[in-house]
Amino acid sequence: MEAIKVAGNTIVAGVDPAGVVTVGTRDMKEGWIIFFDNPRKKPFESFPLTIERDRISVRKDGKHTSIVVGGARAGPFAGDFVFTVYPGSRLIKAAMVMATRREATAYTFDAGLTAPSATPLPWRSIAYTDLNDTLVRREGDASQGPATSPQVRGRMIIAEGAAGSGALGIVPPPHRYFYPLDYANNDNATWYGSDYRNLAGRTGFGVRQTLEGDNRWVPWVNAPVGTRQDMDIFYLPDPGDAASTTAAAMTLTRNDRFKSLDGYRTFSSHYHVEHATDFLNKARFQQAKGVPVGLEKPDFVKRFNAMNVEIVHLAELHLSREDLNRAGDRLTLLKTIHAETARLSDDRLLLLPGEEPNVHLGGHWLSLFPKPVFWTLDRTPQQPFVEDDPTLGKVYHVGSQQDVLNLMKAENGLMWTAHPRIKSSYGFPDAYRNQPFFKSDRFLGGAWKSMPADYSQARLGSRVLDLLDDMNNWAADPSERKFTPGEVDVFQITRDSELYAHMNINYMRLPGPLPTHATGWASVTDALRGGRFFTTTGEVLIPSFTVNGAQSGEDTAGGTVTVRATIEGTFPLAYAEIVSGDGKKVFRDRVDLTDTAPFGSRIIERRIGMRGRTWARLEVWDVATNGAFTQPVFLGRR
Repeated sequence: MEAIKVAGNTIVAGVDPAGVVTVGTRDMKEGWIIFFDNPRKKPFESFPLTIERDRISVRKDGKHTSIVVGGARAGPFAGDFVFTVYPGSRLIKAAMVMATRREATAYTFDAGLTAPSATPLPWRSIAYTDLNDTLVRREGDASQGPATSPQVRGRMIIAEGAAGSGALGIVPPPHRYFYPLDYANNDNATWYGSDYRNLAGRTGFGVRQTLEGDNRWVPWVNAPVGTRQDMDIFYLPDPGDAASTTAAAMTLTRNDRFKSLDGYRTFSSHYHVEHATDFLNKARFQQAKGVPVGLEKPDFVKRFNAMNVEIVHLAELHLSREDLNRAGDRLTLLKTIHAETARLSDDRLLLLPGEEPNVHLGGHWLSLFPKPVFWTLDRTPQQPFVEDDPTLGKVYHVGSQQDVLNLMKAENGLMWTAHPRIKSSYGFPDAYRNQPFFKSDRFLGGAWKSMPADYSQARLGSRVLDLLDDMNNWAADPSERKFTPGEVDVFQITRDSELYAHMNINYMRLPGPLPTHATGWASVTDALRGGRFFTTTGEVLIPSFTVNGAQSGEDTAGGTVTVRATIEGTFPLAYAEIVSGDGKKVFRDRVDLTDTAPFGSRIIERRIGMRGRTWARLEVWDVATNGAFTQPVFLGRR
């Protein structure tokens, strides 16, 4: 590229797009919907990007304009290199859009900009924010040494041009770029310097995907044969320096913070922080009678506060029986969970006790009650379903699907499938869709997360979005309606975790003060059961969505309906889909949003014939594949 400029000033000149694609092999025993895989443990190979420039064309997608450069190749992948610009935005999307004919391919990609090492440096310095929140600059030769991959805040790296000429940030899509892992570690997501991996004789900077992940299950990214994988990053030119560029990039994620919306509370679910066992083990080793040292305010609480997460549903006791027994018996563990979630809650955070019990139903599932409940996971033939403990009160014992359902009915609890159709819930909830407990209104549905990764798709988490549609097409009665709250499903959270990349959030219609442990949180479980929420990666918001004036979870007349929504986003928006079903089929009405300015809002209003349909919902996606989706509104047949 001749130059990248901002406000008429050249930031960098004589640079080229760079990429390294690492190609491994997917375990196909369960097809493409897989998490339990480790292509890093099988033979893999890395290939540098080459661009033959055999053709150049300009393509329009609504108001978005792309320059398509043909002849892009990296090992078995081939296709185009595509630059896309957006009206009213300085963002430039730079993507290797390539497909492979290689079977069972899993891959990662690194991307950035480089120049020949023998030529004068095209930038004055390389800059990033380190884990101490300090802006670090590597000037001159210090930016040209052997390539290194620092840990950074904000998932970005920046080149500063000559004094006063501006700076250029490289910013990955904040969620999609980070394939799913159990631990939200900060995995050295940037690089700079010379001879990075396959880029011999080149000096550059960019972003990278970890090959080794958290050293557990590390599934990389799916590339089914023939699918055009959109391996994209963003260039962000800025007229200021690295600090100004960082601030501009962080506005795209609202500084990794979830915006407050009137009438809503932010709700997040499925965290294996294992605070109860940590508390009991530390108390024993420290001989502590009160709160053990180091757990006064754990890092996970501080992180939730910083991100404006107001209600958090834990998934405790997800450990081996040996580890649990070492900490304490089950009722002691539950008592600790109840006491500690109460202690750590305040007027900013409601921490809710919860588990991933994974017994009796099949697959993995989550539980949530509107108040503390004591129960055990098994029941002997002579043991009563419920008994009174002189200290704890009611204690339930469950030994079957019917016992679980009876417990949920007795205590007005909710259960739903964790990571449906993948991981240890592969084949669920489909396998028990006809069971009484699933058809009960105590079974909420399944939890949404972007997993697995597949960059050929223009939305995230289609595995569960499709399930949401299927479940409501299955429903033969209003009591069988199902919903899909977002889940995060990560383990330990520390000060330095790259948590935002792996997060989603549920905006729950919950006016008034935050519920408390003193009064209970039935309003939270009622809002979940009523479908009164929308789910988002954070950048795209749907403050209002109605069908004929009815909100998600509510009923309205069918026939020709009026769909109305207020939406907003930080990145330029791409499209919306009004999704509906008739009990058998799913229908999609696409709405072009390319005329929406970044950091803009707009109203969608459509009259749509939905004769025979039984439900309708909305999805909204932006150019970085960040998105939001509502729960259904239910339609009377006409």
